Amino acid sequence: MNLGEEESDRPDIVAAIRGGDDSLGMLDEIDPTSASMEQALFWRNIYTEILEMEESVLARIRQLMAQQSPQARREVELTNVPVVVAQVERFRFRRGLWATQVEAHERDGLSS
Repeated sequence: MNLGEEESDRPDIVAAIRGGDDSLGMLDEIDPTSASMEQALFWRNIYTEILEMEESVLARIRQLMAQQSPQARREVELTNVPVVVAQVERFRFRRGLWATQVEAHERDGLSS
């Protein structure tokens, strides 16, 4: 994520780029491949919680868009919606990484 000086001064641009980069974990998030079962469950639950919130935000945006003029609705479709959709996709991907680790620990526990 290489940002130019101008973009790095804009928190909205940094947030939009970060929100769509599924390779980026959250602050203090560890490497999923070295996580214990407890850590994997923790992070899977965190991402599930955030994903549920983001999906609610997206549903609410779409609900509000239905009441807007075509011009306003189009602007929201071009600006707000893509950012939230990118965040939903990022959190869904990250949750999947952690769910995979939980499943791996469960398999390892059964095969021991």
